[in-house]
Amino acid sequence: MAELIQPRVLKGFRDILPQAEIVRTDLMEKITGVYRSFGFVPIDTPVLEYSEILLRKSNGETEKQVFRFLDNGKRDVALRFDLTVPFARFTAEHESELYFPFKRYHIAKVWRGEKPQAGRYREFVQCDIDTVGSDSAAADFEILSIMKAALAEIGVRDITIHVNHRGIFNRFLSKMGVAEKSEDILRSVDKLAKVGQEEVKKELVEYTASEEKANEILKYIAGGKDFESTLKMITEMSGGESEDSNRMKEIYEMMKAAGIESSYILDPSITRGLDYYTGVVYETFLNELPSIGSVCSGGRYDNLADLYTKTRLPGVGASIGLDRLIAGLEQLGKLESKKSYLDAEIFCMDKNLVVLYQKVAAELRSKGVKVEVFPEAKKMNQQYAVTDAKGIKWGILIGSNEAEKNAVTLKNLVTREQFAEISVDEATKIIFSK
Repeated sequence: MAELIQPRVLKGFRDILPQAEIVRTDLMEKITGVYRSFGFVPIDTPVLEYSEILLRKSNGETEKQVFRFLDNGKRDVALRFDLTVPFARFTAEHESELYFPFKRYHIAKVWRGEKPQAGRYREFVQCDIDTVGSDSAAADFEILSIMKAALAEIGVRDITIHVNHRGIFNRFLSKMGVAEKSEDILRSVDKLAKVGQEEVKKELVEYTASEEKANEILKYIAGGKDFESTLKMITEMSGGESEDSNRMKEIYEMMKAAGIESSYILDPSITRGLDYYTGVVYETFLNELPSIGSVCSGGRYDNLADLYTKTRLPGVGASIGLDRLIAGLEQLGKLESKKSYLDAEIFCMDKNLVVLYQKVAAELRSKGVKVEVFPEAKKMNQQYAVTDAKGIKWGILIGSNEAEKNAVTLKNLVTREQFAEISVDEATKIIFSK
């Protein structure tokens, strides 16, 4: 006999059992509904891309996390590490087939070879939305408002969305004479929550060659008391009013007009580490569990597609990190769990009645009841054990007596209450009323 292979998965990857996958699927369906309600349409892109497509505009840290290899044709390929870069390639490649502004959503897996930890895996789902072809405050605001709406739809309302503008920050760095070190400084500031102020200050001193300039940057990213005072402060520190500061002001006016401004704060320490962001950037935190990190983030990337097309295609988008969000909700005990999608189970009490069972099942489904037929006439305790494992609330019993009377017996499998020899219509009403 051949030696058995030990079943196992790679570190940072996982199997997902039905109960957990039902949660994920339900959340994705709700998020999809919100995306569609704002006019976004779905697309899909390949899991594998040419490495130069994915990595041309990335930094060294990103390259370390990418799953990259030579395929059978000796092509240099990589698994996508996000959905935004493939979307930029997609937009350039299909430019003549699209209309602009083009608003797409894409919910799919991505892969990063980072160290696995709570809420972080090497294979995970992102729920992306992007608008390309519009450089407007309205497009920026729409993405920000969708983030709040999508999270609210899945029951996540106690959040704070931290917003910043990389353009204002870059003006500030230029005013200080350290623009050539902007990428290093932005990445250093982006690590503030992880490594703390002292460690960030050490790096800033190294990059600016000045403790005074490092302190000025720390003052800038500390912000003010509220959105408006912070905007005023960073505007002054960056050299006065500009197109970028006016953009932030306009976005905030839209937030107030929509009555949602209390969920957003202007946080100059939010920079987003990826190089392609050029304007507004944002991260979303669970107020009850900020330690898990951002569960939804994104920003404006006006120059991302210019690697693939000469047409200027400004874009803005966001991504909900579904797996990290689920990990946070699990810690907070705020996930509704269910083991199946079924309302009822028709038990197989008599193998001679299997045709009748299928007929009743079809009738129930036509009335909107989610139902299945137990496939074999096993002992009833065995059938009950399976329905219990699936979390099914209602059992339908059809024996010879019910068959003769064209009736069913409905049983609440939780309370054990029974409704004997009733019609399928009556059973349907009870199932939907209780």
